[in-house]
Amino acid sequence: MREQITEGLKKAIKAQDKRRMATLRLVSAAIKDRDVAARGSGGERVDNDALLHILATMVKQRDESMRIYEEAGRLELAEQERAEIAIIKEFLPRQMDEDQVKAAVEAAIADIGASGLRDMGKVMGVLKERFPGQMDFGKASAVVKSLLM
Repeated sequence: MREQITEGLKKAIKAQDKRRMATLRLVSAAIKDRDVAARGSGGERVDNDALLHILATMVKQRDESMRIYEEAGRLELAEQERAEIAIIKEFLPRQMDEDQVKAAVEAAIADIGASGLRDMGKVMGVLKERFPGQMDFGKASAVVKSLLM
């Protein structure tokens, strides 16, 4: 995954695509920052699951910023955020559709024997471990809640 991001950055530099260059440089900086933090605590480079988490967090941050900009009437800034989201999502695995999310939630509930809302956190933990970057956990949370009620 690191190589894909680095290769994407090289292509953006060659093509002089400023938005893509800036976005991929931010992604690379976030990854290097996490590597340094891991090294400081005795670990090594972060793995692909951590990279997926970093990218998903960056998408979520930009999505929130985009909504704020739209509410404030700053449509040009909202469009910048939307473009950055599209660039970052290119490096994330394909998102699961609603049916796949429901099936995954049902499987997680069955695997841990969840029986009520008090088990919601356990189910979400299993989903985050099994499907990093592959589903919107906000939507998955609503599915979990509806199935556990």
